[in-house]
Amino acid sequence: MNLSAPTQIVFLISLVIAVIGVIAALGVLAFIPLASVWILTIAYIVLAAGCLLKGV
Repeated sequence: MNLSAPTQIVFLISLVIAVIGVIAALGVLAFIPLASVWILTIAYIVLAAGCLLKGV
């Protein structure tokens, strides 16, 4: 299995999701129905998919 660097757009999407997760963990975004750990997990999955799938 060859890994490749994610595209810039995938990296930015995962970064935005991760920032939302951190802000939710601090309690600033209380209206988000997911726990912050799940938001950060989604960000990691998006980034991992960008590394595992070629051209994404």
